[in-house]
Amino acid sequence: MAICKSPSGSGWLVDIQPGGRGSKRYRKTLPTKAEALAYEAWLKTKITQSPEWAPARRDLRRLSELVDTWFDHHGRNLRAGINTHSRLKHLCVALGDPTADKFTAEMFSEYRRKRQAAGISANNLNREHAYLRAVFNELGRIGQWKTENPMAAVRQIKISERELSYLSIEQIKTILEALAQGKNGDAVLIAQICLSTGARWSEAEELKVSQVRDGQIHFTGTKSGKNRSVPISEKLLAELMPVIVVSRTGRLFKYAYSAFREGVERAGLQLPKGQLTHVLRHTFASHFTMNGGNILVLQKLLGHSSLAMTMRYAHLAPDHLQEAKTLNPLARLTVR
Repeated sequence: MAICKSPSGSGWLVDIQPGGRGSKRYRKTLPTKAEALAYEAWLKTKITQSPEWAPARRDLRRLSELVDTWFDHHGRNLRAGINTHSRLKHLCVALGDPTADKFTAEMFSEYRRKRQAAGISANNLNREHAYLRAVFNELGRIGQWKTENPMAAVRQIKISERELSYLSIEQIKTILEALAQGKNGDAVLIAQICLSTGARWSEAEELKVSQVRDGQIHFTGTKSGKNRSVPISEKLLAELMPVIVVSRTGRLFKYAYSAFREGVERAGLQLPKGQLTHVLRHTFASHFTMNGGNILVLQKLLGHSSLAMTMRYAHLAPDHLQEAKTLNPLARLTVR
């Protein structure tokens, strides 16, 4: 529709969208057809000459389409790209898959509130927030998103630090003995590797013969994507040699996660939720620090990309905050 007789019959109706579909629509009734034509011509000229007269066209892409664009240009190159893409697609469905121009920080905040009330953990919600924020950031870099990141205004949920559980020397002896009683002998060696190197269970469990050489274990395909090499004792190397010699597949061990869980149950250990095998990595880091190890060396051994992650263990250092005993005002009063 452009110019036509008004429904009431008194004048001529101008009804146009000069910017095309999705742009602002202009409607105005004028007394004569000549005036209507003149108004139409003036409006088109004004929009051509003055950009402010032509509001930005609506972005009618669905949120799921933006996620697909992110995946095609960037996500597919990430180690966990396929998994992240799947998570994001489910998130789009949960949000109602709005059009890009209708998606707001308030919409995500309301969605998060409902999910939190339903018992979803703050960690999971923060992860969803980070994924979606990263999508808009990347789309902006490649020119697929022109306006401000709608997730930039949403702050993540503040989470109190969890207690990092670690095993005492006696508990280490107990768990190793319990694992030795199980049917899967690989569980003992995998646990020893984790305790000796700070490796994640999956990193130790999936070791190949080629990764053990020159008195070191060389970890590849790690969570951070960075390779790292950790020296091991001659005793542990000697225990690994029989397994290395008989390996026919290139892998050192069978899967032994279930065997470790059963060993923990036999040992009667009570571990925090979510820290079953990871307690071995915490135990390595904690004892390394308590025995006077350098925090920067620990960062490299654990493969942390940020020192802030490693600093969680700093309070276990023998001299950590010891100045508090001598530099507090009461101590100074005693000196006098």
